[in-house]
Formats: sequence, C-alpha cells, structure tokens
Amino acid sequence: MKRVLILGGTGDAAQLAARAVALPGVEVITSLAGRVRQPATSAGRMHIGGFGGVAGLIDYVRAQHIDLLIDATHPFATHISHHAAAASQACGLPHLMLVRPPWQPVAGDHWLTVESIAAAITILPDIAQRVFLTIGKQELTAFAALRELWFLMRMIDPPLPSTPIPPGTLILRRGPFTLEDERQLLQTYAIEALVSKNSGGQATYAKLIAAREFGLPVVMIQRPLLPTGEQVMDVEQALAWLTKHLDGACMSRSRRDTQP
Repeated sequence: MKRVLILGGTGDAAQLAARAVALPGVEVITSLAGRVRQPATSAGRMHIGGFGGVAGLIDYVRAQHIDLLIDATHPFATHISHHAAAASQACGLPHLMLVRPPWQPVAGDHWLTVESIAAAITILPDIAQRVFLTIGKQELTAFAALRELWFLMRMIDPPLPSTPIPPGTLILRRGPFTLEDERQLLQTYAIEALVSKNSGGQATYAKLIAAREFGLPVVMIQRPLLPTGEQVMDVEQALAWLTKHLDGACMSRSRRDTQP
C-alpha cells in the first residue's frame, strides 16, 4: 500500500482525492490548513492544521511513511508550496504540483495587472470609489488604510474581531458563484471596480464575466513564483502522474521479489 499526501484546500485537491482513493494500493491523506471553520470534507484521511514549517513537514512525512506528495494548494499559498518542495527533496519523495492555469484576459476585459497587493492598493484610489474586493480575508488589513474608498468584501469566514478592515460590507459565502449572482452583486452595491487574485479555475470566474459585461476595470494580482519542480495543470494529469509512480513502484517490487 502506497501512502499519498495531498496538500489541499482547493476543489482540484478534493477531486483528486476522490479519484485517487479508488486506485488499488493507495491510501490518501489530504492536508488542509484549517483556515476556515467548516472545511469541505475530502475522500480518504484528513489532516487539519499546519505542520510547523519545513522541519515539521519533514517530521510528518517520515512519521506517516508518506511515499508520494502532491501539492494541490491554492496558487497563492506559496509558503506551503516551497515547504513541500524542500521537504520532498530532503526525504527523497516524488513530488508533483497541481497548478491550474491562470485566467487570461479576453476581448472586452479591462484588466489592470499588478504584481502584488501593495501595487493594487497604490492604484485603487485613482480607479474607483466602490470596490468589490475578492481576495479572501488574509490580506484585508492591507486595504484598511484606504478610508476614502468603500469595499464589498466576500469571504468564507469573517476575520477576527481585532482585525483592521477597510470600510464597507462583509459578505460570507462559499463558491462556486453563478453569473447571475455576480451580476446582482455588482448592480446592488453599485460596484465600480474589482480586485482579484489570478487564481484560475471556474469556481469564481463568473465575477470576471460580469465585470466584462458591465465594462468595469479589474485590478488583477498576478501569482507569486512557485518552486521549481514537476507541474501538471489538471486532475487528469495528476492522476496519470500518480498511476505512473504506482506502476513503477510495483515493477520495482516485482523485480526485487524475483531476484535469486
């Protein structure tokens, strides 16, 4: 039995776990950071909470006898991705990153591409007064200094009461979101611009379609750099990688068993 650790927190990770548990000779453990109060369940075993940096992840991998590691975290969760790459190298584990493709602008889009949260904050006052902020709760504090703007902030769980947040309204919802949902939000709150991370995928893409329809600018925050290593773009490719490594392990074991 091969034990696979999937670093999750995305829909892709959940789909991968659901498919991987059906493979013969595989035990799947999905790890979630524990940043939401009610995380979505995943097939197989689950580990909730952090590892304590690279050293903690190495200890977990060794204690749990992990054979393969697949990083299917959010494209902006770069800390754990770099930790996973370092731990895999230290432990000699096959390591894969499942990274969904970023969104690309199409005809009719009005994207203002920036490299960071700080860059988005710098240009926002010149763009709009009423902003749909769709970046989750982790970086809300960075926008709190923009007191002259009004923000519609959507996230799964509320920030801690002590967290400084910008002026505006909080909406607590979990995606995916329909195009009609997004159209209604933009109209109801008289939104003039959006701020989004370039996460890719379909779960939250409808907001970009709605912004295109209404001719609204989108401040698009580009992804940070990921560690070097083997990458695939979707669940099917990740399953193919997993199957290849499982087949390779079986062949190696068979050769060892047949040696005189």
